[in-house]
Amino acid sequence: MALLDENRLFPTDPTVRNLAKALYKSVAQLPIVSPHGHTDPRWFAENKNFDNPTDLFVTPDHYVFRMLHSQGIDLNALGVPRVDGVAVEQDKRKIWQLFAENFYLFRGTPSSLWVNHAFQEVFGITKHLSAETADEIYDQIASSLSEDAFRPRALFSRFNIEAISTTESAIDDLRWHKMIRDSGWDGKVVTAYRPDAVVDPEFEGFADNVQIMGEMTGEDTTTWAGYIAAHRKRRAFFKTFGATSSDHGHPTARTENLSQTEAAALFSKALQGQCSAEEADRFRAHMLTEMAKMSLDDGLVLQIHPGSFRNHSAEIAAQFGRDKGCDIPTRTDYVTALRPLLNAVGRRSDLTIIVFTLDETSYSRELAPLAGVYPALKLGPPWWFHDSYEGMLRFREMATETAGFYNTVGFNDDTRAFCSIPARHDVARRVDSTFLATLVATGRLREDEAFEVAQDLAYRLAKQAYRL
Repeated sequence: MALLDENRLFPTDPTVRNLAKALYKSVAQLPIVSPHGHTDPRWFAENKNFDNPTDLFVTPDHYVFRMLHSQGIDLNALGVPRVDGVAVEQDKRKIWQLFAENFYLFRGTPSSLWVNHAFQEVFGITKHLSAETADEIYDQIASSLSEDAFRPRALFSRFNIEAISTTESAIDDLRWHKMIRDSGWDGKVVTAYRPDAVVDPEFEGFADNVQIMGEMTGEDTTTWAGYIAAHRKRRAFFKTFGATSSDHGHPTARTENLSQTEAAALFSKALQGQCSAEEADRFRAHMLTEMAKMSLDDGLVLQIHPGSFRNHSAEIAAQFGRDKGCDIPTRTDYVTALRPLLNAVGRRSDLTIIVFTLDETSYSRELAPLAGVYPALKLGPPWWFHDSYEGMLRFREMATETAGFYNTVGFNDDTRAFCSIPARHDVARRVDSTFLATLVATGRLREDEAFEVAQDLAYRLAKQAYRL
């Protein structure tokens, strides 16, 4: 029995469904361009077999363990590593059994679709995961993972990934990317420059991180000039490992365009740990504009991922650290927040700024109109809580009339869960096919145009926007 309905996510009207299916068929086998995500480059560098089903599907996936935790299941019982040294459950099969017993909690969610897609399409599983089938499915996946055909590089090829970008801190030594390059493997795995640790005065260890960046570059990062020079050198270093983008996960979308004197004064206070919350936000805001100006010189695409209240649970953050499912979307202003940046560089057609949102109310009111006028600004796809059927459809419905398709950048999966990459792209291609078929059926798009746009959304726009 198949786990997946072959008509999933298509319209119910037969005529529109048939067109959606035809559109989907025309793009289903296109290569995957994954221009932003959080897969571990070490996987591709060492190319070792994945250890077990639990470490592949449960422990690293915050989409999975946050749902389980919301139902009162302790993260310790799920084997999520702690930063405070307290021991957690190590029995992988026991963790898997707990996951299986509670898999019903994911009914109707994207996680259910992604997991079932990976089970069926990657591992050939045809039974639904439950308490009764847990051991059988665990054994089937474990057996597959022991084979060479399921090593990271083999799956990379099998998933038809043309290019994938990981995301590393500005002070990462990129050793795994070097190992990939030195291995001679032809898989395209590039990095992206993520400077949050050295541009956010409220980031843990900010001053120490800036010092490390100075040591790595030979610049005096106690001075504003040395600090900016160090960023330029690190960006250049990242480019030697294929980086085509920088990525910025700020609490807000605020930007500033301060004088160098003002920026230097704020930087000095930040190094001394003397910034107020407002001053820290102002410094982060200015650094977005600084990074955009650097992009005019080195060509890196600037990605802004704002609007997440990080580490909402202080207790979880203290026990388990960052990125443990306790990040919550917030209301985000873009019109006022982005104005300093866009007034500085927004009319440059040789610059690409991709802005994401966790605040869907901003699509038609703010983001689409902004992208519809500033040449530098493009809209990133639905992200995190909204990379779902409904979320993707809402995005297309709310943004297309004002921004069009060509002020968007296709799809990226933004995932740590390697086996979910084909599933996520499949969902995006099905949703876009559904939306395009509806436009044709309502006389807003010619059928031949729909087939062209489908190709663009599934492949060309991401490749073009990220310069891959």
